[in-house]
Amino acid sequence: MKLAHLPLRVSIGAYFLNSGLQKRNLEGAAAESMHGMAVTAVPQLGQFEPARFAKLLAYSEVALGAALVAPFVPAPLVGLGLTAFGAGLVQLYLKTPGLREPGSIRPTQQGAGLAKDVWLVGAGLTLVLEGLTHGRRRRS
Repeated sequence: MKLAHLPLRVSIGAYFLNSGLQKRNLEGAAAESMHGMAVTAVPQLGQFEPARFAKLLAYSEVALGAALVAPFVPAPLVGLGLTAFGAGLVQLYLKTPGLREPGSIRPTQQGAGLAKDVWLVGAGLTLVLEGLTHGRRRRS
């Protein structure tokens, strides 16, 4: 891991680890609510039971968080994971009714929490692009 990546990877990784660990035991109404929002954005997720979906999401967040803080996981690889996860959250924001102002991508008050997740896509793409172009600069 490059020293310059350390603040980005550790801060986001710790956030994901914490989020995933908190979701490990979600059941009942909390799991149903989370699952319902996800199905709005990605209807195929309806094939999972809410508690199962919550567990899969929790494990995904823990895995991504661990990969971010692990110094041996290459930046482009962890960046792809972060970009994909962030893109899923942006899709959730864009497809869930009531999170955006009518006819706009600007968030409503209810959507501000998800709209901010666009930074995950930016951070992920930064890791991917910097990791892929870093070797080219050395060869020049």
